[in-house]
Amino acid sequence: MIGQIEEERRHREEQRNHLDQERIVKEKELEIKKVDLEQLQHHQENTKEQILQTQSVLDELRNNLAVETRKLDAKKNEHDLLKSMIDSMEGYPDSVKFLHKNLNWSHNSPILSDVLYVKEEYRTALENVLEPYLSYYVVNDLQEGLQAVHLLDENKKGKANFFLLNKFPEQQTEVSNHQLQGAIPALSVVEVDAKYKKLAEHLLSNVFIADNEDALQNSNGFVVIEKNGKYVKGKYSLTGGSVGLIEGKKIGRVKNLEKLQDEIATQDVVVDALRSEIQIRHNEVIAFNEDLRETAIRDTEKGIQQLTNEVFSLHNKLENIHSSQTTSEHRLEELNLQTQQVLSSVEVVRNELGLFNEQLQMTASSLAEADETFKVAETNYNDASRQYNEFNLNVTRQQSKISGLKQELEFKSNQLNDLQLQIETNTAQFGETVNNIEESSVSLKDIEAALLNLLHSKEEEEKNLNEADQAYYNFRNQLAEKESSIRHKTKDREQVEHMLAAIKDKLNELKLQLAGMKERLNVEFRIDLESILGEDRTGEVPVEELQEKADRMKKRLENLGEVNPTAIEAFTEMKKRYDFIVEQKTDLVNAKDSLLKTIEEVELTANQKFLDTFHLVRENFQKVFKTLFTEDDQCDLVLENPENIAETGIDVIAKPKGKRPSSLTQLSGGERTLTATALLFAIYLIKPAPFCILDEVDAPLDDANVSKFTNMIRQFSDNSQFIIVTHNKMTMSTVDVIYGVTMQEPGVSKLVPVDFRNLEKQN
Repeated sequence: MIGQIEEERRHREEQRNHLDQERIVKEKELEIKKVDLEQLQHHQENTKEQILQTQSVLDELRNNLAVETRKLDAKKNEHDLLKSMIDSMEGYPDSVKFLHKNLNWSHNSPILSDVLYVKEEYRTALENVLEPYLSYYVVNDLQEGLQAVHLLDENKKGKANFFLLNKFPEQQTEVSNHQLQGAIPALSVVEVDAKYKKLAEHLLSNVFIADNEDALQNSNGFVVIEKNGKYVKGKYSLTGGSVGLIEGKKIGRVKNLEKLQDEIATQDVVVDALRSEIQIRHNEVIAFNEDLRETAIRDTEKGIQQLTNEVFSLHNKLENIHSSQTTSEHRLEELNLQTQQVLSSVEVVRNELGLFNEQLQMTASSLAEADETFKVAETNYNDASRQYNEFNLNVTRQQSKISGLKQELEFKSNQLNDLQLQIETNTAQFGETVNNIEESSVSLKDIEAALLNLLHSKEEEEKNLNEADQAYYNFRNQLAEKESSIRHKTKDREQVEHMLAAIKDKLNELKLQLAGMKERLNVEFRIDLESILGEDRTGEVPVEELQEKADRMKKRLENLGEVNPTAIEAFTEMKKRYDFIVEQKTDLVNAKDSLLKTIEEVELTANQKFLDTFHLVRENFQKVFKTLFTEDDQCDLVLENPENIAETGIDVIAKPKGKRPSSLTQLSGGERTLTATALLFAIYLIKPAPFCILDEVDAPLDDANVSKFTNMIRQFSDNSQFIIVTHNKMTMSTVDVIYGVTMQEPGVSKLVPVDFRNLEKQN
């Protein structure tokens, strides 16, 4: 028995050593896995930090993109506005607009405002100088200008002005090299093409731009303009005043449009570059997200869990073997002790040996059976432990597999839905394609048949064409001869018509002069020309005196000036405008008086309401204050500035018995709380609400003051319901219902109500 137990013990020791070595190996693998997990987590944190940094850069780029996009939109809006102004010729006479849109005047001559380009800061100043000429067309010669004049005359579109470029080189003198102190030449801030340089020199060679009025004193006959356009100083004149908001918007519109187009193109490049940079950063974020290695971390965590389970299983096996080993050692010690006792008492029991031999055999057999039972139980226990550990591992594996299969199922389901949609779309497209192929085949056959017919008819048409060409050339020769003769006859006819028109014009001019003279004699002198023709002169006044009198009368007429036929209409229009303005002024004055009266009434009403409410609050404050304190205590509300109700402050005076504080800060915490509570309820009583919530109001109060506070709440609870958040036991003892908040489980709150009204009814 002892040898068997020793053999089992040695066997368990070997098994324990083997399991211990296996445990050490698993623990090393577990440490390696943990190190790998830390590295992966560190890599994930670094990757997330890089994602955040890239995201911040991406946000900054998006902000920049928004800013640049707004700039681009502003440039485009400015471009569209300027283009619409150019297309509509805003600010120009109807005659200029007519020539600009007329296709018959095909010279495409520019306007002076489109020829010049001036820097932004000087544009208003130069526009004030060039204002009379900005709507002039710039034409090459007199013929182009006369063509435009004829068009305007034929269509009755008014008058237009023109600069003749071919006249400037003959009349233009060299540009003066004089300088004006405190001013710069206007030509230095103007950009103009070489073709129009002489024109610019003609208009601006004698013009200087000054920053202040010092240059006006010694202008030396030059035209001096202020930089912002406030004044223009000529040789004998001075013009100035305020600058309008829309001045400086005509010169250089076309070149401004071109510059805006260049700026828009440049801004488009900037916006596209920012969008490309944003896309690159976005791709980096996607790459970082893909490089988070969350799958590797999950796999490593699963491996660590599996190794932990294996190590735990080995620990259980070692503990089981250790317990079995301890049991065997205890049993071996007991057997050795029993052997020593048996040897010491062998003399005593030798006589009883015969009797105990049978018992010994029975005990040995039972011991063998017990050993067998122990071995079987031990084997079953080991098998059960192994099966339990394997089952745990299988459960862990199955859970991981289930989660993976769920994710794969969800992915496959989504993929299946996408594929079904794609199959339906492809099927529809396939049907449309088959129909298109059939239609194309039919149309192709028709086209081939038509092509064959056209090829057959081509030869016949070519023959007919050759015959027609021959006939055409014959007719054209005959027509050229007839046109030549017609041109000669037309030239002769035009000469005759020209002479006839000159004679008719001369005749009409004489008739007009005669009619004008007749009308003038009739109107000015009351003389009928037809009645005095042929009569002799009978007056005694000499002709010289009459002529002198006629000259005096003529000068008086000239001094009176031209008759304004529209003066009555203008007076009527101005009278209507004046009456309208007077009526509007009267309405405004009446509205102002009415508004002032309304304001005064509102102020009086508001002040009266305020005073009424203030007196009510003051009375309530004194009553509630004495309820919370004693009848001997004093309090009051005083207006700081009774003369100015709208802006006055309110002083709160509280003087408990035995104290004369100068301010509320000298009161104790409980007294200040009671004073504030009294003021609060004084205001509350003006218009009580159905509910009132008080949070920790009784915290600074002692027991005596808490009793006063609860008594006051009890009085007011007849008209309102009060919810009090408190930790004070006295306050809790006076309420009707308590709602307590408890946490029986971590993170789970529960509300426990206690209704004292039911208890009072039961009692």
